[in-house]
Amino acid sequence: MSAERLPASVYADRLERAAVAAEAAGVDALLITPGPDLQYLLGSRASSFERLTCLVVPVQGEPAVVVPRLELAALRPSAAGELGLAVHDWVDGVDPYALVAGLLPTPARAAVSDAMPALHALPLAAACGAPQVLATPVLRGLRMRKDAAELDALRRAGAAIDRVHARMGEWLKPGRTEADVAADIEAAIVAEGHTGAEFIIVGSGPHGADPHHEVSDRVLQPGDVVVVDIGGPVDPGYFSDCTRTYSLGEPSAEVAAQYAVLQRAQQAGLDAVRPGVRAEEVDAACRDVLAQAGLAEAFVHRTGHGIGLSVHEEPYIVGGNHVELAEGMAFSVEPGIYFPGAWGARIEDIVLVTADGGEPVNVRPHELAVLPG
Repeated sequence: MSAERLPASVYADRLERAAVAAEAAGVDALLITPGPDLQYLLGSRASSFERLTCLVVPVQGEPAVVVPRLELAALRPSAAGELGLAVHDWVDGVDPYALVAGLLPTPARAAVSDAMPALHALPLAAACGAPQVLATPVLRGLRMRKDAAELDALRRAGAAIDRVHARMGEWLKPGRTEADVAADIEAAIVAEGHTGAEFIIVGSGPHGADPHHEVSDRVLQPGDVVVVDIGGPVDPGYFSDCTRTYSLGEPSAEVAAQYAVLQRAQQAGLDAVRPGVRAEEVDAACRDVLAQAGLAEAFVHRTGHGIGLSVHEEPYIVGGNHVELAEGMAFSVEPGIYFPGAWGARIEDIVLVTADGGEPVNVRPHELAVLPG
């Protein structure tokens, strides 16, 4: 198979199921511009520009692509050619929104991808003569449940990022800056099998108490607790995402005790994963352990997020989400504890829902990793 995408038959099946889902949602078509939805449905990694590229998936009729003539080369690696999709290319001076509307009934209520810029969404709504809705509710059922090829890609991504964490002792050393460490991690992410680094968090000392800290010029100090959250895509575009926490030297008794609670909480979340369990129940499993130890207020974010062609997608593992887990879903289990001005810690694995439980794709040890300080 191409390194860029899956076999064309996979995309043919997805397009058929997407049209069925659109009809069930009461819309006339899906209008998909470049982004994760287009990659899912057509295997295209085209970029979005001011000129409209749009996959049209009507409930009645065949899918087609409207694309600027000067962007035809970007479409060729997709499955459009193998599937025999009609391609309507256009040049400057032609109204591409009218081209899309001409492929649909009049008026046409369409579902548009989340990634569609307002620059395109508003003219499309006007051309189609009806208000548009988001495609997320239409496509979530398809994208949440991964097929065998997707699950294999997520396993490969998990193994690749584990290999990077296994090397952390090479880089996490007192006297180096977070930025120094991040540069080494970025190179290793590619060397270990990713096509690039999507994000790198190196949160040392007090910076570890900020869940969305990235990197800074702070110099690592002996005794620091360091949160390292890293990930990137592997072909054909599926992401890794794994967090481990490190201590530069032996941690204090208080840090060790609180981290041990976090480790139990994360394991409780992993143990809760199985088909039929609601997403909110996995979240509650982690929170209950922390709450019993008086650490409820230190956990300030949801327990997890789905992952695939996007780093963050459905299902979200959070209180109030009644979605039942099903075989083929993939998401993170990543409780954390954060003490502003002092330190923080997080443990994150990506988990695949199997027929009778959960399969973590990350297998690095969960203990607080003690490195020379």
